[in-house]
Amino acid sequence: MYSNKVTLIGFLGNDAEVRANNDRSLTTLSVATKSSYKKDGKYIEHTEWHRCVVFGKLGEFAATLKKGTHIQVEGELRSRRYQPAKVGKKQPDERTIWEIRVNSILKLDRAAKATAEDTEDNSEEEAA
Repeated sequence: MYSNKVTLIGFLGNDAEVRANNDRSLTTLSVATKSSYKKDGKYIEHTEWHRCVVFGKLGEFAATLKKGTHIQVEGELRSRRYQPAKVGKKQPDERTIWEIRVNSILKLDRAAKATAEDTEDNSEEEAA
């Protein structure tokens, strides 16, 4: 049995972008997810950016989403190879990009901003 399922919860980094590809339109979303960890007594935050592609009626809904929207997307991870445009006399190597082909979008309410320090302080208080 095989499974290829991705669930992301994050914020849109830009307004949704609609493109026409042959006879199909597609909407691309740039979703940011954050994580943090403690190193040498300091919190280190890391933001990961995910390219999400949406087709059909769901793509029409996705096209209405704006920068900063808090969303949950589900789909499958796909790789795609392409040949970048020639620059000068040199032809760049073929490149591979990874994207999530979305089959579900849930628009979330924006939660109150909590830092990693707040989360750790709360868990220490609950443990005591």
